[in-house]
Amino acid sequence: MAVKYRILAQLLREEIAAHGNVRNYRLPTERDLTRRYGVSRQTVRRALTLLEQEGLIRRRQGSGSYAREGQTSAALQVAVIVTFADAYIFPGVLEDMTQVLQKQGYRLRVYVTENRLERERQILKELLREPVGGILMECAKTALPSPNGDLLQRLEGMRIPLVFFQGHCPGLPRMTAVTDDNFAGGYRLAEHLLDRGHRAIGGIFKSDDLQGPQRCAGMLGALRDRGLPLPDHRICWYDTDQRRTVVEDRDHRLLGIFLRERLASVTAVVCYNDEIAYHLILLLRSLGKRVPEDVAVVSFDNSYYCQLSPVPITSLGHSRQRMGREAARQLLNLLQGSSARSLALSWELFVRASG
Repeated sequence: MAVKYRILAQLLREEIAAHGNVRNYRLPTERDLTRRYGVSRQTVRRALTLLEQEGLIRRRQGSGSYAREGQTSAALQVAVIVTFADAYIFPGVLEDMTQVLQKQGYRLRVYVTENRLERERQILKELLREPVGGILMECAKTALPSPNGDLLQRLEGMRIPLVFFQGHCPGLPRMTAVTDDNFAGGYRLAEHLLDRGHRAIGGIFKSDDLQGPQRCAGMLGALRDRGLPLPDHRICWYDTDQRRTVVEDRDHRLLGIFLRERLASVTAVVCYNDEIAYHLILLLRSLGKRVPEDVAVVSFDNSYYCQLSPVPITSLGHSRQRMGREAARQLLNLLQGSSARSLALSWELFVRASG
């Protein structure tokens, strides 16, 4: 698992590359970096120290940090807007995007919204003031109405190529988007559990990103098609702020409420993603429950959590078509004057010990 300061250092390397020909380009202040990426001041300082050791920046006391390289033209810059830049799946997505676009001379510049619509709006306004060659965007809170469609339409009017990934902006379905086939994923996980004899199946899903309702709908579709009752009372929902509490603060009280009030009678749980599955397994084991003998747990993303878990997690993932690579390829088509198409990536099931 990557250390936070190393992830931040990689993001700053991309920012430095994106400003390759500007003399004495000044990086954002430590305070700005702390706020932008949601990390501690110590993490920022360790990242800057690493870049200084690599000879990429020079630091002037009382003045700031300056890149030793200069800037590529704005037409060769690609803005990558993401909800979170933590060590979950984003580093792999960014690496794939970089591999596709850098071969064609493009440099990536990363922005993080923390899945907040106001922060997303600030970033879009900045890109309207300082246009780039193209944009790869993971929209904030895609299951909720967005106030930011007006800014995206203005960027579209400026003929700046834009490709959504993971989801799309509500109200702008015509724009190119590379997503996962989340309904099919939820359906497949439920079928996997049904084939193993489970009938009392519950789920934990994220409510404010569109992937959550889509994955839940797939799970319910599989139960419906087998003629089983639809388990409304066994479906649990959490939002972005509650995710921070569970994942970042490692506070399992919310999951405890789910287990006590909604999942007490289940033999299997479909989880929104691996990070929630991981924390659920930790809690189940702390309560004396065996996984999968008492409760099977399956999820999405096939991330490092699958191996980190005390019980390796059965999860859906991608081995060939990968989100970052496919989104970057569609954007590259637009940048080079060709057409782009929306894609829904199919899942591959990786069966492990959890269910």
